Amino acid sequence: MTTSASTPSPKGTARSLTWERRRTSVARFWRQYRSHRAGLYGLGALLLIAALALAAPLLVGGDVQNVTDAPGTALESPSSRFPLGTDQYGRPLLGLLLYGARISLAVGLMAAALSVAIGTLVGILAGHFGGWFATVVMRITDWFLVMPALVLAIVLATVLSQSVWTVVLAIGVTSWPTTARLVRAQTLAVESRPYIERAQALGGGHGHIMARHVLPNVMPLVLAQTTLLISSAILTEATLAFLGLGDPTVVSWGGMLQEARETGAVSSGHWWYLAPPGLAIAVVALAFTLCGRAVESVLNPKLGTSR
Repeated sequence: MTTSASTPSPKGTARSLTWERRRTSVARFWRQYRSHRAGLYGLGALLLIAALALAAPLLVGGDVQNVTDAPGTALESPSSRFPLGTDQYGRPLLGLLLYGARISLAVGLMAAALSVAIGTLVGILAGHFGGWFATVVMRITDWFLVMPALVLAIVLATVLSQSVWTVVLAIGVTSWPTTARLVRAQTLAVESRPYIERAQALGGGHGHIMARHVLPNVMPLVLAQTTLLISSAILTEATLAFLGLGDPTVVSWGGMLQEARETGAVSSGHWWYLAPPGLAIAVVALAFTLCGRAVESVLNPKLGTSR
Protein backbone atom coordinates (compact mmCIF):
# COMPACT_ATOMS: atom_id res chain seq x y z
CA MET A 1 0.00 0.00 0.00
CA THR A 2 1.53 3.32 -1.09
CA THR A 3 1.48 6.50 0.88
CA SER A 4 -0.37 9.45 -0.65
CA ALA A 5 1.87 12.18 -2.07
CA SER A 6 0.06 14.80 -0.04
CA THR A 7 0.72 13.04 3.26
CA PRO A 8 3.67 14.72 5.04
CA SER A 9 6.57 12.51 6.03
CA PRO A 10 7.32 11.96 9.72
CA LYS A 11 10.59 13.87 9.32
CA GLY A 12 8.79 16.84 7.75
CA THR A 13 6.16 16.80 10.48
CA ALA A 14 8.83 16.76 13.21
CA ARG A 15 10.65 19.66 11.52
CA SER A 16 7.49 21.74 11.27
CA LEU A 17 6.68 21.06 14.92
CA THR A 18 10.19 22.12 15.89
CA TRP A 19 9.88 25.40 14.01
CA GLU A 20 6.45 26.00 15.51
CA ARG A 21 7.82 25.54 19.02
CA ARG A 22 10.65 27.94 18.23
CA ARG A 23 8.26 30.58 16.92
CA THR A 24 6.12 30.17 20.01
CA SER A 25 9.17 30.53 22.26
CA VAL A 26 10.31 33.68 20.45
CA ALA A 27 6.82 35.20 20.69
CA ARG A 28 6.63 34.38 24.40
CA PHE A 29 10.10 35.86 24.96
CA TRP A 30 9.12 39.09 23.18
CA ARG A 31 5.89 39.43 25.19
CA GLN A 32 7.82 39.10 28.43
CA TYR A 33 10.61 41.40 27.25
CA ARG A 34 8.12 44.15 26.36
CA SER A 35 7.00 44.25 29.99
CA HIS A 36 10.44 45.63 30.96
CA ARG A 37 10.37 49.34 30.17
CA ALA A 38 14.08 49.83 30.80
CA GLY A 39 14.88 47.05 28.34
CA LEU A 40 12.65 48.65 25.71
CA TYR A 41 14.35 52.02 26.21
CA GLY A 42 17.74 50.37 25.79
CA LEU A 43 16.65 48.46 22.69
CA GLY A 44 15.17 51.61 21.15
CA ALA A 45 18.38 53.55 21.76
CA LEU A 46 20.48 50.78 20.20
CA LEU A 47 18.25 50.53 17.14
CA LEU A 48 18.41 54.31 16.65
CA ILE A 49 22.20 54.43 16.99
CA ALA A 50 22.63 51.44 14.66
CA ALA A 51 20.34 53.05 12.06
CA LEU A 52 22.29 56.33 12.22
CA ALA A 53 25.59 54.46 11.87
CA LEU A 54 24.37 52.51 8.83
CA ALA A 55 22.96 55.66 7.24
CA ALA A 56 26.11 57.72 7.89
CA PRO A 57 27.14 57.95 4.20
CA LEU A 58 23.70 59.32 3.34
CA LEU A 59 23.56 61.72 6.28
CA VAL A 60 27.05 63.21 6.32
CA GLY A 61 28.72 61.97 3.12
CA GLY A 62 31.45 59.43 2.65
CA ASP A 63 34.57 61.61 2.91
CA VAL A 64 34.48 62.89 6.48
CA GLN A 65 37.93 61.45 7.30
CA ASN A 66 39.72 63.51 4.65
CA VAL A 67 42.08 65.96 6.39
CA THR A 68 43.21 67.81 3.24
CA ASP A 69 39.77 68.95 2.06
CA ALA A 70 38.11 69.49 5.43
CA PRO A 71 35.12 71.83 5.12
CA GLY A 72 35.80 73.82 8.30
CA THR A 73 38.62 75.37 10.26
CA ALA A 74 40.36 73.84 13.25
CA LEU A 75 38.34 73.47 16.45
CA GLU A 76 35.25 75.46 15.48
CA SER A 77 32.61 75.55 18.18
CA PRO A 78 29.14 74.09 17.50
CA SER A 79 27.12 76.12 14.99
CA SER A 80 24.30 75.69 12.51
CA ARG A 81 26.81 74.52 9.89
CA PHE A 82 28.62 72.14 12.25
CA PRO A 83 26.19 71.05 15.00
CA LEU A 84 28.95 69.39 17.04
CA GLY A 85 31.85 71.59 15.96
CA THR A 86 35.05 70.48 14.21
CA ASP A 87 38.24 68.71 15.18
CA GLN A 88 41.82 69.93 14.90
CA TYR A 89 41.77 69.35 11.13
CA GLY A 90 38.46 71.09 10.53
CA ARG A 91 36.49 67.89 10.01
CA PRO A 92 32.88 67.90 11.28
CA LEU A 93 32.62 65.97 14.53
CA LEU A 94 29.06 64.86 13.74
CA GLY A 95 30.26 62.87 10.75
CA LEU A 96 33.17 61.41 12.71
CA LEU A 97 30.79 60.45 15.52
CA LEU A 98 28.46 58.58 13.17
CA TYR A 99 31.30 56.75 11.44
CA GLY A 100 32.90 56.02 14.80
CA ALA A 101 29.70 54.29 15.87
CA ARG A 102 30.28 51.69 13.15
CA ILE A 103 33.69 50.67 14.49
CA SER A 104 32.78 50.84 18.17
CA LEU A 105 29.61 48.77 17.74
CA ALA A 106 31.27 46.26 15.40
CA VAL A 107 34.25 45.75 17.70
CA GLY A 108 31.98 45.41 20.73
CA LEU A 109 29.77 42.82 19.03
CA MET A 110 32.62 40.77 17.57
CA ALA A 111 34.71 40.85 20.73
CA ALA A 112 31.75 39.82 22.88
CA ALA A 113 30.88 37.02 20.44
CA LEU A 114 34.47 35.73 20.52
CA SER A 115 34.61 35.93 24.31
CA VAL A 116 31.30 34.11 24.76
CA ALA A 117 32.25 31.45 22.19
CA ILE A 118 35.51 30.69 24.03
CA GLY A 119 33.82 30.73 27.43
CA THR A 120 30.96 28.52 26.27
CA LEU A 121 33.29 25.95 24.72
CA VAL A 122 35.56 25.84 27.77
CA GLY A 123 32.64 25.70 30.21
CA ILE A 124 30.81 22.89 28.43
CA LEU A 125 33.97 20.80 28.00
CA ALA A 126 35.00 21.26 31.63
CA GLY A 127 31.51 20.50 32.93
CA HIS A 128 30.99 17.47 30.72
CA PHE A 129 34.31 15.65 31.06
CA GLY A 130 35.23 16.62 34.63
CA GLY A 131 38.15 14.92 36.36
CA TRP A 132 41.71 16.07 35.85
CA PHE A 133 40.75 17.81 32.59
CA ALA A 134 38.25 20.06 34.36
CA THR A 135 40.76 20.75 37.15
CA VAL A 136 43.44 21.91 34.72
CA VAL A 137 41.01 23.97 32.63
CA MET A 138 39.45 25.69 35.63
CA ARG A 139 42.86 26.53 37.12
CA ILE A 140 43.74 28.24 33.84
CA THR A 141 40.40 30.02 34.00
CA ASP A 142 41.11 31.15 37.55
CA TRP A 143 44.46 32.55 36.41
CA PHE A 144 42.74 34.65 33.75
CA LEU A 145 40.17 35.77 36.33
CA VAL A 146 42.73 37.12 38.81
CA MET A 147 44.75 38.86 36.10
CA PRO A 148 43.43 42.32 35.13
CA ALA A 149 41.73 41.86 31.78
CA LEU A 150 42.57 45.39 30.65
CA VAL A 151 46.27 44.88 31.35
CA LEU A 152 46.29 41.64 29.35
CA ALA A 153 44.41 43.35 26.51
CA ILE A 154 46.95 46.19 26.50
CA VAL A 155 49.82 43.70 26.33
CA LEU A 156 48.25 41.85 23.38
CA ALA A 157 47.37 45.07 21.57
CA THR A 158 50.95 46.29 22.06
CA VAL A 159 52.62 43.09 20.86
CA LEU A 160 50.39 42.54 17.82
CA SER A 161 49.96 44.88 14.87
CA GLN A 162 47.54 47.75 15.29
CA SER A 163 44.26 46.83 13.62
CA VAL A 164 40.60 46.34 14.40
CA TRP A 165 41.06 42.56 14.46
CA THR A 166 43.85 42.90 17.00
CA VAL A 167 41.54 44.85 19.30
CA VAL A 168 38.79 42.23 18.86
CA LEU A 169 41.25 39.44 19.62
CA ALA A 170 42.72 41.24 22.62
CA ILE A 171 39.30 41.80 24.18
CA GLY A 172 37.91 38.39 23.28
CA VAL A 173 40.74 36.25 24.67
CA THR A 174 40.90 38.15 27.96
CA SER A 175 37.22 38.39 28.93
CA TRP A 176 35.96 34.78 28.60
CA PRO A 177 36.62 33.34 32.13
CA THR A 178 33.39 34.60 33.72
CA THR A 179 31.32 33.03 30.95
CA ALA A 180 33.28 29.78 31.28
CA ARG A 181 32.53 29.47 35.00
CA LEU A 182 28.84 30.26 34.53
CA VAL A 183 28.46 27.81 31.65
CA ARG A 184 30.34 25.07 33.54
CA ALA A 185 28.00 25.42 36.52
CA GLN A 186 24.96 25.26 34.23
CA THR A 187 26.44 22.24 32.40
CA LEU A 188 26.85 20.36 35.68
CA ALA A 189 23.21 21.12 36.54
CA VAL A 190 21.98 19.95 33.13
CA GLU A 191 23.99 16.73 33.13
CA SER A 192 22.57 15.72 36.50
CA ARG A 193 19.09 15.40 34.98
CA PRO A 194 17.63 11.94 34.20
CA TYR A 195 17.23 12.41 30.45
CA ILE A 196 21.02 12.75 30.09
CA GLU A 197 21.42 9.27 31.59
CA ARG A 198 18.77 7.94 29.22
CA ALA A 199 20.57 9.50 26.24
CA GLN A 200 23.83 7.89 27.32
CA ALA A 201 22.12 4.52 27.81
CA LEU A 202 20.74 4.75 24.26
CA GLY A 203 24.26 5.17 22.89
CA GLY A 204 24.61 8.95 22.76
CA GLY A 205 28.29 9.95 22.54
CA HIS A 206 30.04 12.94 24.05
CA GLY A 207 29.43 15.12 21.01
CA HIS A 208 25.73 14.23 20.89
CA ILE A 209 25.23 14.94 24.59
CA MET A 210 27.02 18.29 24.47
CA ALA A 211 25.53 19.51 21.18
CA ARG A 212 21.95 18.20 21.43
CA HIS A 213 21.26 18.35 25.16
CA VAL A 214 23.73 20.59 27.01
CA LEU A 215 24.20 23.45 24.54
CA PRO A 216 20.46 24.20 24.01
CA ASN A 217 19.99 24.35 27.78
CA VAL A 218 22.88 26.75 28.37
CA MET A 219 22.03 29.03 25.42
CA PRO A 220 19.66 31.29 27.44
CA LEU A 221 22.51 31.93 29.88
CA VAL A 222 24.90 32.52 26.98
CA LEU A 223 22.50 34.99 25.36
CA ALA A 224 22.12 37.00 28.55
CA GLN A 225 25.88 36.97 29.12
CA THR A 226 26.51 38.18 25.56
CA THR A 227 24.33 41.26 25.93
CA LEU A 228 26.06 42.14 29.18
CA LEU A 229 29.56 41.63 27.73
CA ILE A 230 29.00 43.89 24.72
CA SER A 231 28.94 47.04 26.86
CA SER A 232 32.15 45.96 28.58
CA ALA A 233 33.78 45.23 25.23
CA ILE A 234 32.84 48.68 23.89
CA LEU A 235 34.32 50.35 26.96
CA THR A 236 37.51 48.30 26.64
CA GLU A 237 37.81 49.17 22.94
CA ALA A 238 37.41 52.85 23.77
CA THR A 239 40.08 52.54 26.46
CA LEU A 240 42.54 50.85 24.10
CA ALA A 241 41.91 53.45 21.41
CA PHE A 242 42.27 56.24 23.97
CA LEU A 243 45.67 54.82 24.92
CA GLY A 244 46.72 54.87 21.27
CA LEU A 245 46.49 51.08 20.80
CA GLY A 246 43.60 51.07 18.34
CA ASP A 247 43.65 51.08 14.56
CA PRO A 248 44.89 54.53 13.48
CA THR A 249 43.34 54.18 10.01
CA VAL A 250 39.73 54.08 11.23
CA VAL A 251 37.56 56.41 13.27
CA SER A 252 36.23 55.19 16.62
CA TRP A 253 34.85 56.96 19.67
CA GLY A 254 37.90 56.04 21.73
CA GLY A 255 40.15 57.31 18.94
CA MET A 256 38.28 60.62 18.94
CA LEU A 257 38.89 60.98 22.66
CA GLN A 258 42.56 60.15 22.17
CA GLU A 259 42.89 62.82 19.45
CA ALA A 260 41.09 65.33 21.68
CA ARG A 261 43.55 64.59 24.49
CA GLU A 262 46.54 65.02 22.18
CA THR A 263 45.11 68.30 20.90
CA GLY A 264 44.77 69.64 24.44
CA ALA A 265 41.01 69.95 24.32
CA VAL A 266 40.78 69.41 28.08
CA SER A 267 43.06 72.28 29.07
CA SER A 268 41.92 74.62 26.28
CA GLY A 269 38.22 74.25 27.06
CA HIS A 270 37.13 72.68 23.75
CA TRP A 271 34.38 70.70 25.42
CA TRP A 272 32.60 69.88 22.14
CA TYR A 273 35.56 67.72 21.14
CA LEU A 274 35.29 65.57 24.27
CA ALA A 275 31.59 65.47 25.12
CA PRO A 276 30.03 63.78 22.03
CA PRO A 277 32.19 60.61 21.91
CA GLY A 278 32.20 60.33 25.70
CA LEU A 279 28.43 60.60 25.92
CA ALA A 280 28.01 58.19 22.99
CA ILE A 281 30.11 55.55 24.75
CA ALA A 282 28.14 56.02 27.97
CA VAL A 283 24.75 55.84 26.22
CA VAL A 284 25.59 52.68 24.24
CA ALA A 285 27.09 50.95 27.28
CA LEU A 286 24.00 51.83 29.34
CA ALA A 287 21.65 50.69 26.56
CA PHE A 288 23.33 47.30 26.26
CA THR A 289 23.29 46.91 30.03
CA LEU A 290 19.56 47.66 30.17
CA CYS A 291 18.90 45.14 27.39
CA GLY A 292 21.08 42.56 29.11
CA ARG A 293 19.32 42.97 32.44
CA ALA A 294 15.92 42.64 30.76
CA VAL A 295 16.99 39.51 28.86
CA GLU A 296 18.45 38.05 32.03
CA SER A 297 15.23 38.72 33.92
CA VAL A 298 13.07 37.14 31.19
CA LEU A 299 15.23 34.03 30.97
CA ASN A 300 15.58 33.71 34.73
CA PRO A 301 12.47 35.17 36.45
CA LYS A 302 13.84 34.21 39.88
CA LEU A 303 16.21 37.17 39.65
CA GLY A 304 13.29 39.54 40.18
CA THR A 305 14.81 42.39 38.19
CA SER A 306 12.75 45.56 38.50
CA ARG A 307 10.83 46.75 35.48
